[in-house]
Amino acid sequence: AGEDYGVNVQVVAPPSESDIPGQIALIEDNAAAGATGMAIAVTDPAALEPAIQAVIDDGVQVVWIDAGGSNEGITYIGTDNAIGAALAGQYLCDNLEAGSKVAILQGIITTTTGQARAEGSAEAVKECGLDLVMEVAADFDRARGLAATEDIVTQHPDLAGLFASNDEMALGAVEALRAAGMLEQVTVVGYDANPDAREAVLAGEMAATIAQNPINMGYFGVESLIKLINGEELAETIDTGVELITA
Repeated sequence: AGEDYGVNVQVVAPPSESDIPGQIALIEDNAAAGATGMAIAVTDPAALEPAIQAVIDDGVQVVWIDAGGSNEGITYIGTDNAIGAALAGQYLCDNLEAGSKVAILQGIITTTTGQARAEGSAEAVKECGLDLVMEVAADFDRARGLAATEDIVTQHPDLAGLFASNDEMALGAVEALRAAGMLEQVTVVGYDANPDAREAVLAGEMAATIAQNPINMGYFGVESLIKLINGEELAETIDTGVELITA
């Protein structure tokens, strides 16, 4: 988008997805460096709200991409995560018998993304009659997803399905299930369709994953900031779409 529109785009990120102070520092530093617009994938809405409000008050245009914040009047550009997670839950419903035991690995539950994926998947599996036996927060992290799955299968050795709110946790779950000799028993669905997950789906280790459209998120984010800088108005939400991916 920067090349197409002839604007200078700096892409920056903290070292990890959960590094809230790192993201706050990036927001403050880029504002001080003269940024006129910011497309932000928010780590923690409440924690970032003051820093984001400060740059908005200084005249910087802001949009959310991928994960929204709590500041009012900001356009969200990204996936409807509840719908995406419901697609994953529906896949489990369609491929498991009613009453089968399933579990959910939640992401960072303080984020809007983590909340929406947890709620959307839980509602879907409950509505179709699956038995949701555990919901465990593993913070979008592969190692924590592995540890959480070890705990789940220890308590529920007859587990039949598992939804992980991102592919990193799903891949951790695959490792735990393989070690427990349960990989063929448990239907694993992830979220993001990242390269490792796509390979796992093709290998039959994961049954499915949910694909977002991060290209659109980034492109529309820059495009939308240019519109705001030029005095145009935006819709409250710009949905970039989701799709269920199987082998």
